[in-house]
Amino acid sequence: MRILFVSHSHPGLTKGGAEMAAHDLYTEMGKTHETWFLGCTRDPNAMRTGAPFSQPFGEREYIYACGEFDWFHFANRDPRFPAAFRALLQDLRPDVVHFHHYLNIGVEALLIARDTLPEARIILTLHEYLALCNHHGQLVTTEHYTLCSQASPRRCNRCFPDQSTSDFTLREMYIKRFFDVVDHFVSPSAFLAERYCQWGIARAKMSVIENPCLPMSTGTASVAPRAPAGTTGIEPRALRAGFFGQISRLKGINVVFDAARILDQSSDADIVFEIHGDYSGQPKAFQDDFISRLATAGTNVRYRGPYDREQLARLMQTVDVALVPSIWWENSPLVIQEARQQGLPVICSDIGGMKEKVRPEIDGWHFPAGDAVSLAGVLKDLSARREKLHAIGRGKRHPSGNRATRDLLGLHEQLMSSRT
Repeated sequence: MRILFVSHSHPGLTKGGAEMAAHDLYTEMGKTHETWFLGCTRDPNAMRTGAPFSQPFGEREYIYACGEFDWFHFANRDPRFPAAFRALLQDLRPDVVHFHHYLNIGVEALLIARDTLPEARIILTLHEYLALCNHHGQLVTTEHYTLCSQASPRRCNRCFPDQSTSDFTLREMYIKRFFDVVDHFVSPSAFLAERYCQWGIARAKMSVIENPCLPMSTGTASVAPRAPAGTTGIEPRALRAGFFGQISRLKGINVVFDAARILDQSSDADIVFEIHGDYSGQPKAFQDDFISRLATAGTNVRYRGPYDREQLARLMQTVDVALVPSIWWENSPLVIQEARQQGLPVICSDIGGMKEKVRPEIDGWHFPAGDAVSLAGVLKDLSARREKLHAIGRGKRHPSGNRATRDLLGLHEQLMSSRT
């Protein structure tokens, strides 16, 4: 097969889970099929070349320098894009166009692909709830960040009073018009799939398949594992809880600070929080708050800064448990898969795809989303009963995502065999 993967970014530019999953799939399927990758950038310097597409990462990878974009409708207003994208499709002639997002590229790209290549199959992997929710696709309210169970024009108008209920109705109609040309949708979690099916996507056109996650660099993944805290028979030491990834309010970093403060006041809990990640892309108000919280945090909180993916396996080997305390309905956090690769137990919020991915007492533990007291209690219990970490921990590494790649390849082949 000839397959073009389309993403809203590129791992060489940003480190989000969606673009890394798309690129991993492009890499893996490229071993047996002819594949290309199209990513996007909003770097204004990329516009200076004058050409919509460039190839800074190799002859099979393209980068689209984005122009004007309508973030409410996910509509690409760049006048250069339709002709350039159509020409690329005509040049590559893929059998399958697999979109891993519609940000930056625009929902209209789905129709351009359908019109240009009527016999090609179009697949769209859904990564969050953007089509449903105008609040960054997170399905949380704008004022109090409370969980929202269902989107509707009236409910959305409460969060965005400047947009009328009619605006939200038309927004939904606009997006669904382009979703109608998609042959099949992929959701990495059953929770997200159910939300989209309730919104209007036919269940027969939806498959739940986990995102692929390639093994981390062998140069770091072979680091000798750190024995679970307190199980070596040597001097007891602190239980280390690691936070990895994007640092933001919705990712639950404030829950981590609050749990750390609670435990810092406890004389019978020796627990250290290691925070790895980047906060520079967040709003200034959040950045200021994060810096302030760091300055007033106890000695049990240590901020280690950003990291590259090549460093992650080594960093995960330095902690005893990974924290995924997000306060929104996460779909399929990449960090859970990365932790599973390392045999690292996970403590996560009990909502969304997180609840699916982490099985209590098998892969880790749940706690009520946003509840710092409960998170502190789980950690305190593990600190006192460290054999529970040892029962789940190192040596129980999970597959890297090859099964996901096989399942997605099988879906591609099934769609190809059924085309008319």
